[in-house]
Amino acid sequence: MTIDACTEMLRQHDPDRFGAVLVAQPEDRPALVTLYALNLEIARAPFQSAEPMLAEMRLQWWVDRLSEMGQGTAPPLHDVLTPLWEAWGQDAGTLVDLAEARRRDCAREPFHDPAEVVAYVDATAGALTWAAAHRCGATEATQPIVAHQARGMGIAAWLRALPQLQAMALGMDRPDPEHTKALTAHAREGLRLASRQHRKLPARAAAALYPGPRVPRLLAEIASGQIDPYEATVPLTPFQRRASLARLAMTGRWWR
Repeated sequence: MTIDACTEMLRQHDPDRFGAVLVAQPEDRPALVTLYALNLEIARAPFQSAEPMLAEMRLQWWVDRLSEMGQGTAPPLHDVLTPLWEAWGQDAGTLVDLAEARRRDCAREPFHDPAEVVAYVDATAGALTWAAAHRCGATEATQPIVAHQARGMGIAAWLRALPQLQAMALGMDRPDPEHTKALTAHAREGLRLASRQHRKLPARAAAALYPGPRVPRLLAEIASGQIDPYEATVPLTPFQRRASLARLAMTGRWWR
């Protein structure tokens, strides 16, 4: 029950955050690795059963364990929860909202309009990014800036995954170019606002705010109609990932 299991999980299933963790300050890495591994487990919990009630029960297990940790109760031995407890202690209780935000996934509810998607992204990517950035030195006063960045990169990730989400009835209830246009505008505006205020955030938080490779380019291509996110998005190559992470490592820049 060591942090190695979390690190390997991240390497296999979330390579962009894995790469970002590698360039984080050494003292921040245990908290980031365990946070992101927890996020992976919570995100897939609703899909471990096709029956909504059983999916809800699986998600509730995580809610209960995190709530107990917040009250000072150590979790049972577990590949993710044990190192999470070691890195976060009772602060793990603040992560309950990450699990609560996934309840609509259990019910396989599609989104009806862009506002619902934005609210979902704020509750998932927004909460995750704030937890990471706060552990990396971001102050309460900078939370709105972090929220802008999280919204931009969260919507971009959602749009990139849209073909798979549509297949699982978790995308939009009907394809609508106007919805796509609105979501892309929300994402680009979030990234723009965060970029304008980047000096207010500590350099140490760069790993937590890293949006992943090619995000601004992806959003621009969707906005211009070059890419229809309902059909497919251009896959990322290993070179693009390495180049993007090298830029983060060498410059510390998470903004564009």
